Amino acid sequence: MRMGLVLAVATIPAAAIAQPATTSAQGDVSLTIYNNDLALVQDVRQMSLPLGRTRQEFPDVSAAIRPETVTLNAGGTGIVEQNFDYDLLTPAKLMDKAVGQTVTLVRTNPATGVETREAATILANNGGTVVRVGDRIEVLNEYGARVIFPSLPAGLRARPTLSVTLDTTTPGARPVSLSYLSRGFGWKADYVALFDETAGKIDVQGWITLNNNSGTTFDKAKVLLVAGSVGDGAQNYAAQNYGGGRRVMPGNRMGTQSANRESLGDFYVYPITGRTTVANAQQKQVSFLDVAGAPATKAYHFRNGWLSSQTEPQSADTVLRFSTAREAGLGDALPAGTVRVYMRDARGQPQFIGENGIGHTPMGSSLALKTGEAFDVKVQPVLEKRDRIDSGEWERSVRYRVTMPGKAPSEVTVEAEKVFWRTTMTYKVTNAKATPVTVEVVQGGLDNWWHDTRVPSESIKGEQRSADERIWQVPVPANGETTLTVQFDTRY
Repeated sequence: MRMGLVLAVATIPAAAIAQPATTSAQGDVSLTIYNNDLALVQDVRQMSLPLGRTRQEFPDVSAAIRPETVTLNAGGTGIVEQNFDYDLLTPAKLMDKAVGQTVTLVRTNPATGVETREAATILANNGGTVVRVGDRIEVLNEYGARVIFPSLPAGLRARPTLSVTLDTTTPGARPVSLSYLSRGFGWKADYVALFDETAGKIDVQGWITLNNNSGTTFDKAKVLLVAGSVGDGAQNYAAQNYGGGRRVMPGNRMGTQSANRESLGDFYVYPITGRTTVANAQQKQVSFLDVAGAPATKAYHFRNGWLSSQTEPQSADTVLRFSTAREAGLGDALPAGTVRVYMRDARGQPQFIGENGIGHTPMGSSLALKTGEAFDVKVQPVLEKRDRIDSGEWERSVRYRVTMPGKAPSEVTVEAEKVFWRTTMTYKVTNAKATPVTVEVVQGGLDNWWHDTRVPSESIKGEQRSADERIWQVPVPANGETTLTVQFDTRY
């Protein structure tokens, strides 16, 4: 007697439905996984193909396959048509497909444990299942019944399946190579850094964190990870590009050294040694970097916006600086990811002190990462005064355009005196630590539309970092304070 399919209505989630163990139909699988939710799947299966046109099925492809990217290579065979069957078996879809069919309802008496069975016709499955049982209409609820289906409806698949119609001129066994792009994959780098401030050293471990949300498990696959955002016709996520719109700390500089790694075009490649199973809904971590004793330093940084004045002191940023250079650095290119920084406490136990993200970073780069805000190091910027001054300089300015009948248009210009505003700023920097510190104080917003900012006076010599920013290295004694005074002449 043929056994039917049994479904416990509304009592078991779809993911928990027990299904018979199946052997994957995949062959020799290779995965090339990119950062931006994309992977190239290459699957070589051994198949025996008959002469002429036949329909061949490829179960266990990715449920997030991009069918338009499928290519199939089998000697003596051409592709006539291909279909991706993504209507997968779930309790809801099984009930949808059974509308109009006769099923068996199995109910159990809670008092006696006796089962009763009766035939029912499924009338609708929309926000609930409506059935006809004899001459009555019922709505099945979660305590109602188990439903036994006579068979699987046509077109409903237990596994993602690619169906291909082939026209084979040379029959027989051969390897069939299937490749396609798939969504649902991604990877990123995570870094664990142990900083020794006294020694000025840092130990860094790099981990690749791989995710598979494609709906399919790939068993014993060769895995290759590509660092970089490849063009896929969609918006590459610019947040992973270095800077990513973030304000860059002083000390960040991109390197020019070539890493001793395999490359693919303009991308670096990180192969996972040996074969590994990449299970669906799994996160896998693989080590790729382990460096001990690289030089590193701590710095304090504070940036003030133009004309910004604070009534209370503000904490300076704590910044960790290190290099990825071959000499005196990590000696490698770093894929985009998150750097988590630890320091040992007085008992020698590593403790977390902050984290920050980096973009794809070439070897030979200098990095400055904000790890937090200092408790004992404060900066209070104050706008002391702002005066209009006469510079004694003159400029020619076009005021209007004159047109007269019968004459060519002409421009009338006038000379106007350059007018400047002198802004006096003070930055009070305090240090409650028992050791002296140096704080990088940056004044931003200097790149006004006239591009004519001058610094006639400053109590500590600064450096024009860019048209928009000037930076000062302010030394502050232990348990002391330093006041930086600066004047800016601007055209607005």
